[in-house]
Amino acid sequence: MALKRILFILAIVALFFGGVSGQTASRMPVTVQERALLEKHQDSLTKYAYEIVNGADAAQRFRADSFFIRMLVRSLKIPNSFYFPFDSLQTISKLYAPDSSFRIFTWQVKKDVYVFMQRGAIQMRTADGSLKLFPLHDVSMFTNKPFDSVRTANNWIGAIYYRIIEKEFNGKKIYTLLGYDDFTINSNKKWMDVLTFSDQGQPVFGGPYFSFRNDSAKAANKKIQRFYLEYKKEATTTFNYDSNLHMIVYDHLISETEEPNRKETYVPDGDYEGFVWDNGVWLHVPKVFSNNLQDGQFPVDKKILNEAGATDEELLRKQSEKNSQKGK
Repeated sequence: MALKRILFILAIVALFFGGVSGQTASRMPVTVQERALLEKHQDSLTKYAYEIVNGADAAQRFRADSFFIRMLVRSLKIPNSFYFPFDSLQTISKLYAPDSSFRIFTWQVKKDVYVFMQRGAIQMRTADGSLKLFPLHDVSMFTNKPFDSVRTANNWIGAIYYRIIEKEFNGKKIYTLLGYDDFTINSNKKWMDVLTFSDQGQPVFGGPYFSFRNDSAKAANKKIQRFYLEYKKEATTTFNYDSNLHMIVYDHLISETEEPNRKETYVPDGDYEGFVWDNGVWLHVPKVFSNNLQDGQFPVDKKILNEAGATDEELLRKQSEKNSQKGK
């Protein structure tokens, strides 16, 4: 199941952003010799990437991960590797920034059914084709408050990224990252983080880029440096940038068992929240879509429970599909 989830996420990445990677790769200033060497390295990387997900036990998965990291660094040291797309790495997310100033690799390693560890690296585009790389070290399992601090590459809150949104404010480039985390045996997380670069060119994650000023119920307690949703493992949630609405749209979640403290019970209820870029911050929108009722109609809540009061998985599946279509 883990492989299917990862492949689904990466398929969405390819569907929406294959054009970005393809356009970058199509302008590759890579020589025939460099390409041949990169393709040879990619063959080995593909084998290790497969074993990271499908290894029979944790020892095999972590050994493959170690070999993969070493081989990836060796590959990226080849001149002009930035322009090589590594398309054969199906279980590794590879995203170019919209302005092609960098790309980011992310993936995860499963220790057991309770622990998933994220890996990552940012490769910068350089004028001479040499390697400038920032390894990302996931420390999310060692903190109880992953949303309350600005972080560096050395204490990154890990996720498998599937979208990069580029904005600019006061002459500074601001990249918003949307990512997925196979969090626990009972729940998943989707992350919204902000990446900037310091005056020294170092990556910085998080910052005062979130505002809840239009939501009086949350404004007082929502001083956060990044944002996430946690929800039931089996639930399907929308969390993506809508280019027509020019905003990030995500499912409003509720506890299907009326236990708000148990995030593993959270599922979509048919409504949507969002964030819109406004004067240098992502401004929270409590309700994205408003249903205008005709005369004589009454609002009807979306049903996620059957007549016996238990979760109706078929209704939940259909509602999730509607949510996905509506949020696109």
